[in-house]
Amino acid sequence: QVQLVESGGGLVQAGGSLRLSCAASTSIFRINAMGWYRQAPGKQRELVAGISSSGRTNYADSVKGRFTISRDNAKNTAYLQMTSLKPEDTAVYYCAANAARIYWGQGTQVTVSS
Repeated sequence: QVQLVESGGGLVQAGGSLRLSCAASTSIFRINAMGWYRQAPGKQRELVAGISSSGRTNYADSVKGRFTISRDNAKNTAYLQMTSLKPEDTAVYYCAANAARIYWGQGTQVTVSS
């Protein structure tokens, strides 16, 4: 079992920044890949960014150049640094981990005001 706890969401003005954190209950050396997803009201959950165990990253086109995913193996934590935020980035953001199966965090709300 892997438990994931997100933090760092909140309300920010357009153009601002936030950093989300995802703390895992187990060593993330055991986790193959981690990712951040988001779900806006009335929309499907979508992948925002992913990072493999080797540090390889991928991003949704809508966030490339603005968001950065990273992981700190010593702290068992993954991060999503979000800059130049836009109102359309407003959503609940979920952390996911692939460790034999997919585990999800509880989500953290990000609201970007115009």
